[in-house]
Amino acid sequence: MRISQIRRYESGQSQPTLEAIRRLARALGVSADMLLFAQDERGPDDDLELQFEAASRLDPDEKNVIRSVIESIVLRNTVKAAERRFTPADSGGTTR
Repeated sequence: MRISQIRRYESGQSQPTLEAIRRLARALGVSADMLLFAQDERGPDDDLELQFEAASRLDPDEKNVIRSVIESIVLRNTVKAAERRFTPADSGGTTR
């Protein structure tokens, strides 16, 4: 990849293809996420990072338990958020 092309990417004059992102990530020794997202946009929060690292060393059955717990909490949170969005504030949650 030529320097002039990288400059166009950096200036916003051009957008890299997925293949270009993959090659850049490999050349720089980083993940594509690091090239595409700001530091706080992806990955676990700092306060959970150590727990996720420790969980990654568990056996597959234990990982499945953790995955199930996380999925259920995320689902519960998603449902609560949807309820808040679709329940009119002045109705008190009742329908007529």
